[in-house]
Amino acid sequence: MNNRIIPFNYLSGRDTFTRIRDHTWNLFLSQSHRVHTEKWQGVDISARPEMVSYELMNYTFTHGLRGIEDLQHWRDDIQPNLPWADNHFLERVCGYPINPGVEWQNWPWGESADNFRDKNGMFNHNYMERYWPKYAGRLKEPTRTPEEYENRVPWGHWRSVGVGPHFGIRNDYGDLDDLIQSLAKNPLSRQEWFPIFHPEDVGEVVGGRKPCSLGYQFWVRGGRLHIYYPLRSCDFFRHMQDDIYLTVRLLLWVLDRCREIDSTWDTVKPGTFTMHCTSLHVFANDMVQMQKEGPR
Repeated sequence: MNNRIIPFNYLSGRDTFTRIRDHTWNLFLSQSHRVHTEKWQGVDISARPEMVSYELMNYTFTHGLRGIEDLQHWRDDIQPNLPWADNHFLERVCGYPINPGVEWQNWPWGESADNFRDKNGMFNHNYMERYWPKYAGRLKEPTRTPEEYENRVPWGHWRSVGVGPHFGIRNDYGDLDDLIQSLAKNPLSRQEWFPIFHPEDVGEVVGGRKPCSLGYQFWVRGGRLHIYYPLRSCDFFRHMQDDIYLTVRLLLWVLDRCREIDSTWDTVKPGTFTMHCTSLHVFANDMVQMQKEGPR
């Protein structure tokens, strides 16, 4: 069983995310181990052989972004599912906790996503709610766009818990804007962490779907903005390229926002992207396809 951290350092100008993907595929062929979990996102898969997975544990790599801010460069290198990834990123950073949004219907692998919506047509969580959690879960009806969210608020369509922001153990919830405001003022801080996995996701408190992403950490060293992206779980075949691209886009977006706040950020460039995944896996049916065609 492979239970060691797999480190990479692709920091030269010759290295690309494409090369990382190809190298990782070789690791799957040589080092992955077979796992059949009891559940997948709250669904019993114990009797479904196609849901057997091949897993790399504690997969980690760091890739130098080399100061490149050109989005087309990263589209060509990472090869995400487009235009979905770009459209969904704009949905994530819209500033409103819309649920379910629009782009879940357009994700290439989202044919079963509708099964996870509740009787009101909403998901138990999504990235828009986790990026902007202060007022998440307050509306009774699903919202698809920021405009729809704004239109619902004046008409009193709030849950019985009230209209105030969420309150944590001691303080109100922070959101992505709070992180940016703090990072812009404290670029060397080690505290600029933004959580996606919340306490309500622990154990069977809510059950069902849980975020794969744990959160993001940002910091500046040597005039470069770096990002650390840990995940509890990632599907190498269906998710990894989009997860990487959406996180690189987030770094570039945060960098632009910090420049708007403080002109000293004008000289800061993209630094490194570090990803750690406790379980990087491929399901059996996808493994067969990849063995025939290679990684996407």
